[in-house]
Amino acid sequence: MNLDKVLSGFFIIMALTLNFGFFYGDPTDIAHHNRFELFAAIIVNLIATIYKLGDKTHLGAVLLATSLVADIQLIAAASVWALGTYVTGMDVDTVTVIISLSGGALLANIISVILFTGDVLKSKR
Repeated sequence: MNLDKVLSGFFIIMALTLNFGFFYGDPTDIAHHNRFELFAAIIVNLIATIYKLGDKTHLGAVLLATSLVADIQLIAAASVWALGTYVTGMDVDTVTVIISLSGGALLANIISVILFTGDVLKSKR
């Protein structure tokens, strides 16, 4: 068993589940979405991105791209949340932007897990 692949798969799947946990809920009510879960999703996504940096294959480049998209969207969601909390005020429009950005990151994470699963299934023992 390749420990690097195990850890990479763990962080890819953990990023997806944390992102889904944050995304799930009423998109207009910030009380349904935990800021610490968003923070954890950002950290785990960044770790997953670091694990994807060493892969020199074409699939590795696509996995890295999906991970970078998720990172950027989650960081943007956290930035909008901070801006809404400390500068402009948290209204329904701000909350829906935060949840929409995390939804885009969720889609990127789903694509990443599908590609990772396909790569595992096609690889030979």
